[in-house]
Amino acid sequence: MNLSQYIEGLQAKGSYCFSGEDAVAALESSTLAASAALRRLKHHGAVAMPYRGFYVIVPPEYRQMGCLPANQFIPSLMEYLKEPYYAGILSAAECYGAAHQRPQAFQVIVEHSRPGIICGSVRVDFIKRNNAALMPTRDFKTPRGYLKVSTSEVTAFDLIGYPHHTGGLDNTVTVLAELAESLDAVRLADIADLSPITWSQRLGYLLELIGEAGLAEGLAAYVAERKPVPAPLSPSRPHHGVRQMSRWRLLPNETVTSDL
Repeated sequence: MNLSQYIEGLQAKGSYCFSGEDAVAALESSTLAASAALRRLKHHGAVAMPYRGFYVIVPPEYRQMGCLPANQFIPSLMEYLKEPYYAGILSAAECYGAAHQRPQAFQVIVEHSRPGIICGSVRVDFIKRNNAALMPTRDFKTPRGYLKVSTSEVTAFDLIGYPHHTGGLDNTVTVLAELAESLDAVRLADIADLSPITWSQRLGYLLELIGEAGLAEGLAAYVAERKPVPAPLSPSRPHHGVRQMSRWRLLPNETVTSDL
């Protein structure tokens, strides 16, 4: 069997990802010979290597991109790395129809710091969350299988918790307004403990700001029960002298407007 036959066999089974070790074992050849064959296929655009030792088959329709779309190989890559993950923040919001601004990179939440991936025109950002494995997720079907995506409620918290990955608070509230119809107030309150209390303070305040007071009720009770210290809405901006919003124990130190 040569490498092209091996790849054709994978595609026939609906598999578009493989490791260098898999190829060596299947071809019963030396690592050196398999690497040379893989380099030739990479040169012709038939395969790409988004991560060292991990390869994707690139069908003709994606040759111009130089890689499979991230949502089609991330599940296999994370299985290869044996790391819990979920597609999150703006990439998750897009799955729920909140696609006001497509992220420049596909956003993946993981438990350990990892450098991002650039493969052809495909970019992947890995964002660290210590308890990523505990977060509720849903499986979304892709042309190559299933992608693990944060639930809409987890997505709402992550939008608040990682504003530097959302394009700022104005874009955050715009996406949040689009996401609101898929949110459930009880589920929001149920998972509040999985995130810092400041995320509940900010999320509740912003939900009220966009006219979704009903969704914020459970979070208001959660905040009232825990009596956290007052927190600034925008951690990166000064908040000295800002009047506190007592319901959320929040210092609204930035004017936020939605683009909708």
